[in-house]
Order: sequence, then C-alpha cells, then structure tokens
Amino acid sequence: MAMLDVRDGVIRHLVPPGGGWTRFAGRLRGEGTQARRAWQAGYLRWTVAGDAVCAAVAGLVGYLVRFGPGAQDPTAASVWLAALLPLVWVGAMLVARAYEERFFWIGAEEFRRVSFAAVMLLAAVGTVSWALDLQVARGLVVVALPSSAVLTLAQRFLHRHWLHRQRAAGRFQQTTLLVGHRSGVAALDEQIEREACHGYRVIGCCLPADGRTWRADAFNGLPVLGDLTQVPKVVKSYGVDTVAVLPCPEMDGPELRRLGWALEDTDAELLLAPAVTDVVGPRVRIRPVSGLPLLHVERPELRGVRRLAKDVFDVTAAIVGVLLLAPVLLVIAAAVKLTSPGPVFFRQERIGRDGRTFRMLKFRSMVVDADRMVDALGAVSDGNGVLFKKKDDPRVTRIGRVLRRYSLDEVPQLFNVLKGEMSLVGPRPPLQSEVERYGSDMHRRFLVKPGLTGLWQVSGRSDLSWDDSVRIDVRYVENWSLTFDFMILWKTVGAVLRGSGAY
Repeated sequence: MAMLDVRDGVIRHLVPPGGGWTRFAGRLRGEGTQARRAWQAGYLRWTVAGDAVCAAVAGLVGYLVRFGPGAQDPTAASVWLAALLPLVWVGAMLVARAYEERFFWIGAEEFRRVSFAAVMLLAAVGTVSWALDLQVARGLVVVALPSSAVLTLAQRFLHRHWLHRQRAAGRFQQTTLLVGHRSGVAALDEQIEREACHGYRVIGCCLPADGRTWRADAFNGLPVLGDLTQVPKVVKSYGVDTVAVLPCPEMDGPELRRLGWALEDTDAELLLAPAVTDVVGPRVRIRPVSGLPLLHVERPELRGVRRLAKDVFDVTAAIVGVLLLAPVLLVIAAAVKLTSPGPVFFRQERIGRDGRTFRMLKFRSMVVDADRMVDALGAVSDGNGVLFKKKDDPRVTRIGRVLRRYSLDEVPQLFNVLKGEMSLVGPRPPLQSEVERYGSDMHRRFLVKPGLTGLWQVSGRSDLSWDDSVRIDVRYVENWSLTFDFMILWKTVGAVLRGSGAY
C-alpha cells in the first residue's frame, strides 16, 4: 500500500522511502486529527443556514399562496409565523437533534429526524394556535410547514451528495487503523474500500503478534504498524483519527476497556465492529441485561402489517406505472417486432419467494432461442462464476442493446408485480440453474419476493463479484423496510441513466 500525505484536506499517496513509514508518520503528525476534522464545523454551519433559507422560502410561498391577490388580509399571527418561520424551524431541528454530527454524512437517521421535526412543529403550531386563539391561517400552515420539510430534505440530500463526491476525490477523510485478526481485517478493509463515501481511509493495521518483525510486514496491501498491545502507541505516532476493532479473543472486555482509557489522551475515535454484520438500522439496539450493555438483534420483519403495506404499495405503484407507461410500452413493443423476427415478449421460469417458480416477463432483447445458446458461450462468460453475462453478447439484437442499456426490457415485469409474483424492490429473480449452485446463505433471499429493482441493480449489477452479490442480497433481506425500498427506487433512476453493469 502506498503512503498517504494529507494537505488541504486531500489525502494523497506517497512512496515509502526505503520501505519504511517514518516519513508517513511525520506528515500525519504535522496535519493532526483536529486539522482533518476542521471542515465538519463548516459543514454544520452550511446545513443550519440551508435549513433557515429553506424555511424562509417555504414561508414566503405559503404566505403568497394563502394571501395572494384577491385574498383577505392576513392576521397578525399569520404574518409573524411567516416571518419567524426560519428561526422556529431551526429551533425545531435543534429539539429533534437533527444537528448532531453523528447523524450526518451517511444513513437515514438524519432524514428521519428532519421528518420528525416537521411533524412535531406542525402539532405544536396547531396546539398553540388553538389554545391561545391566535387565528393562524390554516392554509399558510398547510403549505409552509410541509414545504419546509421537503426543501430541507432536498438540500440536505444534495449537501450530502456533494460531500460524497468530495470524499471520492480523497477530501474530508479520516485516517483509520484496523485492529484484529488477519481475516477480519482483510474483510473490513475491502468493505471500507467499497464504501469510500463514508470517509474512512485505512492507513494500516495491528495484528496479533506471531513472532515476525511487524515493521517489515505488509498484509492485504496494508502496512502492519504494530501488534495488538501497541495500538495506543501507533495511534499517537501516526496521528490516527479512527481505530476500528474487530472481534477477537485477545481484545476481550477488560482489554477493550483499557484501550478506551488509553485513547482518551488522543483525538482518535474508537469503533467496535460487531460479529454480526450486514444487520443495521432499527433491528439493532443496545439494551442493559443483568447490568451489561448487550447488543440486541431483532428478528427481520418479513410478515405482518409492514409486509402488507409493502404489497399494497407494490400493486398501487404497478397500476400507476402501467397506466403512465402504456404509450412507451406500445412503442417498445412495435420496435421489437419490427426490428427482429420472433415474439415481442420473452418469458422465462424464475424462482420466487419460498422457492416457488413463476414465469418472468421481459421485452425480448435477444434472438429467438438465445437461452439455448448459453452452453456454447459459457466458456467466454464475463459473469461472476454463477451468473452468465457477456459484455458483447452476439445474441443481443440491435434494439435490444438500447433496451438493456437503460433497463427498458424489464418494464413488463410490472405485470409480474400486479400478479403478486414480484415486488418493485427485492433481490434479483434467479434461474433454477443458478439456485442449484447457491450456498446456504443465499437461500435467505427466498424469504422475500424478487424485485424489479434492488440493491443488486443499484450497486453495479453484472460488474459485481459473486461474493458481493451474496452480501447485497442477504443485506436487503436482513434490513428490509419501506424507507430502504424508497431509497433503492431513488437510486435506481441514477443507475439506469448511467447504465453501469448493464449488458
């Protein structure tokens, strides 16, 4: 692994002189953790200012809508509400703790807190105006407060997207030290590398002592900076911002407690990676049991009211989608029929929820009987060892390349959603031949319906390795929620426009 230099908020690569890491350590000490975190205060100020501007715009729009030309004169309470809405809105965000830095950068908690603040403020305005008889115009409240929430969510999303682009360019990152056994360190390093938008830059690791000279060692492209007993010394020497400790026998409770005490004299954050991975969100809670703070993992909610809500949303959205896209469906059907001989639609047996088979519907994008040619092309597959994919597939028709590039061939699966065989969001529907090669972990995907889109489609599709495909499918099943589905649907738009991994 190349060395890193931090200047102007950008982490750059350096070549280690003579194979050592002394120059690297000096540069990190020169910058310091506080310097690398200085941008966070500015990010917070811009967020507060953006929220206030959004509320001001929403207040003005609400005022004009309610008291525009031809409307009656506004009451004093309505004028004051419109004028003070930016201040009141920012105050509601403070009460909802929407400005705590731990909720920024990544995850849905920031957006949930903004939504909670909007609901709380709406209830507070209604209660106070009724209790004090303030005569606040209902039309102003109904327009201004929801508009404030929508604009705030939009500006925070754009602000976060900007931050992720900056982090992808090497800015605004935290140097990170991984601590644990080799297998765990390698897996976590690969995960952090995949999720560069989180802002963690791994600079090395500390492994259990095994009799070798760690200073000359390198593992998985990472320099081994010390053993498990030398973590505090490494943190101070290299100016580490974050220490991520993986589960291992050597780092038991007393040892972790002592490590936490030792890191109190530094600016480093201590992160503990749980043994159970790919389980996030509301399923994970820390609860006191017998005086100990234990991690409680709830069961995934695959049945009940939330499942029914998902089914209702799927059917409703599919009906709306079919009605709105009917002209597009007719145009595509005509193009397929006129440009190549054969049927308009391609039907294929896939495996759905609980292992049941169904016939998935697609626009035909290949020549007739293309599925019977797989054996002849299998030796030159560009897939991941289980899924057969080929970037320059000779079976694809001219119009089919366009359809596959923008995933238009998948649109008829809306009818599968209407029949209850598929969902709008879920794992990719597999072939029987693929299922026969599944391991036990991958069978978790059959607890939910396959989806028209999903994490697989928005994470790289055919460019993903098989291990990544398994991880993504299991992660969706374990952490399913309507909020998660909406996020995937939103990301699908960008994935379709980019067309990455679509072939």
